[in-house]
Amino acid sequence: MCVLTVKNVQKSFGKIRVLKDISLAVQDGEIVSIIGASGSGKSTLLRCITKLETPDFGEIRMKGKAGLVFQNFNLFPHYSVLRNITEAPIHVMNISREEAEKEAMGLLKRLGLEEKADAYPYQLSGGQAQRVSIARALALKPNILFFDEPTSALDPELTGEVLKVIRSLADLNMTMVIVTHEMEFARELSDRIVFMDRGIIAEEGTPEEIFTSENVRVKEFLGKFHH
Repeated sequence: MCVLTVKNVQKSFGKIRVLKDISLAVQDGEIVSIIGASGSGKSTLLRCITKLETPDFGEIRMKGKAGLVFQNFNLFPHYSVLRNITEAPIHVMNISREEAEKEAMGLLKRLGLEEKADAYPYQLSGGQAQRVSIARALALKPNILFFDEPTSALDPELTGEVLKVIRSLADLNMTMVIVTHEMEFARELSDRIVFMDRGIIAEEGTPEEIFTSENVRVKEFLGKFHH
């Protein structure tokens, strides 16, 4: 079953055409990684899909709710971890505080953060903050989860713990679209990889197809990651 359809989406900022003509479909339970150089339009595409930006042209259809995890956490600094997670379910889904807190504690436990429920964002490491933002996205019971460079603000050691959480979500059959610079991770976890270049999808396929692609731009881009 198709949970996301993007058709001929275009987006410009002033005179700069960031997305030129993007069409993409994501199936239920599929994990799609979007890779490409900075400025290729990856984050803008995600922002259009999650309604943070409005495309100039084209259509986006999604079944159910979307959850979004940002690269710099976007937690409310004046709310405790628990309140960061429960706020939306209480106000958006009209769940009782008691039920929202029970759900939130379950998520924190699963992410290894139950002892941080009363902590504030400034008391967390980057990796912990990112795991809290993943819990916050999951609290809304999304049908599809979007990650915008979930590890770009983290040092290598903390990157590992966030990637581990994303892997555990894959085991739960969560549909995910991940914009990432972590090539090994994309290769190992994705069902499909989409390579964006200058506002278009230049190539898409299985990890194997992308990593052995003869496309000059893909080879050039991936070459930077092979040491």
